[in-house]
Amino acid sequence: MAEAHQAVAFQFTVTPDGVDFRLSREALKHIYLSGINSWKKRLIRIKNGILRGVYPGSPTSWLVVVMATVGSSYCNVDISMGLVCYIQRRLPEGCGPYQTPQTQALLSMAIFSTGVWALGIFFFRQTLKLLLSYHGWMFEMHGQTSYFTKVWAICVRLLSSGRPMLYSFQTSLPKLPVPKVSDTIQRYLESVRPLLDDKEYHHKEALAKDFQNKMAPRLQKYLILKSWWATNYVSDWWEEYIYLRGRTPIMVNSNYYVMDFVLIRNTEVQAARLGNVVHTMITYRRRLDREQIKPVMALGIVPMCSYQMERMFNTTRIPGKETDVLQHLAESRHVAVYHKGRFFKVWLYEGSSLLKPRDLELQFQRILDDPSPPQPGEEKLAALTAGGRAEWAQARQTFFSSGRNKAALDAIERAAFFVALDEECHCHDLNDDACLSLYGKALLHGNCYNSLSWALTPSTWDTRTLGTAWAHRTLRCHILSGCSGTSLSSARRSSSVPTRWPRRWQMTWNCTASSSCSSARVSSRSAGPVPTPSCRSPCSWRTSGGKFCLTYEASMTRMFREGRTETVRSCTRESAAFVKAMVEGTHKKADLQSLFRKASEKHQNLYRLAMTGAGIDRHLFCLYVVSKYLGVSSPFLAEVLSEPWRLSTSQTTQFQIRMFDPNKYPNHLAPGGGFGPVADDGYGVSYMIAGENTIFFHISSKFSSSETNAQRFGNHIRQALLDIADLFQVPKADS
Repeated sequence: MAEAHQAVAFQFTVTPDGVDFRLSREALKHIYLSGINSWKKRLIRIKNGILRGVYPGSPTSWLVVVMATVGSSYCNVDISMGLVCYIQRRLPEGCGPYQTPQTQALLSMAIFSTGVWALGIFFFRQTLKLLLSYHGWMFEMHGQTSYFTKVWAICVRLLSSGRPMLYSFQTSLPKLPVPKVSDTIQRYLESVRPLLDDKEYHHKEALAKDFQNKMAPRLQKYLILKSWWATNYVSDWWEEYIYLRGRTPIMVNSNYYVMDFVLIRNTEVQAARLGNVVHTMITYRRRLDREQIKPVMALGIVPMCSYQMERMFNTTRIPGKETDVLQHLAESRHVAVYHKGRFFKVWLYEGSSLLKPRDLELQFQRILDDPSPPQPGEEKLAALTAGGRAEWAQARQTFFSSGRNKAALDAIERAAFFVALDEECHCHDLNDDACLSLYGKALLHGNCYNSLSWALTPSTWDTRTLGTAWAHRTLRCHILSGCSGTSLSSARRSSSVPTRWPRRWQMTWNCTASSSCSSARVSSRSAGPVPTPSCRSPCSWRTSGGKFCLTYEASMTRMFREGRTETVRSCTRESAAFVKAMVEGTHKKADLQSLFRKASEKHQNLYRLAMTGAGIDRHLFCLYVVSKYLGVSSPFLAEVLSEPWRLSTSQTTQFQIRMFDPNKYPNHLAPGGGFGPVADDGYGVSYMIAGENTIFFHISSKFSSSETNAQRFGNHIRQALLDIADLFQVPKADS
């Protein structure tokens, strides 16, 4: 109970001689330091708000304008064209000795300079927003950049120069445009043509045209009105209806995993590695809070929206019967840890100072050495978060609404993030597919009750946002600290001993045992997907079961404010023609190469359209939401939103933040991560482009389906890549 005593600043008892006060200097010291730390953060936020609010201006630029105005006045040059004199005449007359004409003149010049400075900032921001609304550069081929685009790039560089903070460009990003209904319908019909026979396609076309002519104009007006009023016409509805209102389990259906480097070995000391990882992540969180992370820039020129990074830490998805709620805290000073069926609270700070990696290592080692067994029902308690959201909400209300259970759950949900200390060691040998499959499965869902990660992370991030944080964490641990392969904290030992050790929670476990076991059974059925990270080398077509299928490929729209993702329907007529020609095996190589280039160009164009706000699915989704608000039904929209995505794909580039030179560190390649399939009889395919010569694939499918097999599908992708390589292989000249 040492922690309880240290948490009390003073105690008092009433005696016949009066009141006896007992002060704890150590506790008062912690309170004082915590208060200082809190005020520091407030001042930093105020400062950041000012600097962000005046970007691309700065206090220095304001001072320069003031000095220029004052200097010109002393040179008898009126650059204000009479405005300074006008302002001076409107100032109230002073009643003290300091309200001299000289003082009033300086005040007038300062007011004029501030107005000019603010007007310049407004002009630069609006000009930058106008420039960022131009996306023609995306549709130009490499090496064929037009003069207009070159001038545009120079202007963007000039207006975005300086030292931008993480959110400096948010107000300069353009809004996501609402596409024309006719364009969306045309692109939709084109996307489903290779999937349907003539009869099915004519039926779909009739529904689409009827919707376009009758109901769509009314729905589109409401959507355009929302686009004028809201920051982004898609994001809030997408988060609410696709994520928060979903009642299916988050595990596998919504969460994803990310792997570590696989070509280099880390320290075998689990506590040492975790101490450095946690320290690096909290350091990254501090840099986020202070907006010291540079915004991601496409091609080093175009800024991407950083909105999602605000909720990367201290954020929990609270379950509800009908909808979940995101709880985001401004500060969290501890992490929650699960090990061998037990839950611990680990403090991250000593007063106002973040614990060093060595001190954190001691904390985690203490948990690993703790021999105490789980309490009855405690081991599988986390399975409650892996079941249905309504069931978890009911259990939360029943068992965690009061007393020690509520206090313990609050501590877990208010943690910076959740850590699961695995008991088993998972190898990641690139030459062993079975080993990699088990590794991916452990990361995706574990044993269905040994992690709260899918409940504590909002599961509403896009993978690219998490990828940025992963890159900072991993690269700093492996490269910047230069500690890979040894005890990561050996070079950072501290002589201080933490005054607060990890603390276990006491709950009334028995009342939750039966409910958690039921959720464990549900989550076990959901854990059917088996990730198969394999293949090093891209899949330009998508087939399943010998047939073409509706294919989902994620694309980002972060060039717009609060932009998230859009769907690329990558199964096109061009890709289907190429696949058929390859399968037939009767076409000449030149013809196959031509078909492949047409398919690739079509895919690239679809990707560019999606990234520039001209996608299909988000527009149709929002039209559907409007129809529900208006109480009208559309057979066309109902069919579109019920179509199964039997193949769901996503890709991420590894070097998007350019933290290190891949040529200098060739072994620092990450395979990325994976996710579960969207359809029960489908596949989830994630691929990481890890340089010019390496691509990693993560393929998942469900045991419950007899039509799918992740290993078999991976072998088909491997063979397809070899066929494409052979198709474009240049024959060697005869010697």
